[in-house]
Amino acid sequence: MDAHVAHLLAAGFTFGMAALAAAIGDGIMMAKALEGMARQPEMRGPLQVTMFIGVGLIEALPIIVVVLAAFVIK
Repeated sequence: MDAHVAHLLAAGFTFGMAALAAAIGDGIMMAKALEGMARQPEMRGPLQVTMFIGVGLIEALPIIVVVLAAFVIK
């Protein structure tokens, strides 16, 4: 196997794992936020703001991985 092909396969695997990790993290965060909102409806606003900040940070992971993998591939 050529080294370039191995780099491309590793980058693709890395993209997939980062996307999977972000999806799992988003799911857990949404579930816990909805559970908190169901238990205390008056905390909906603060929980929703915190949830959106957390989702943004979680979604930054795949973007960072794509950028870093693009540098490694070249």
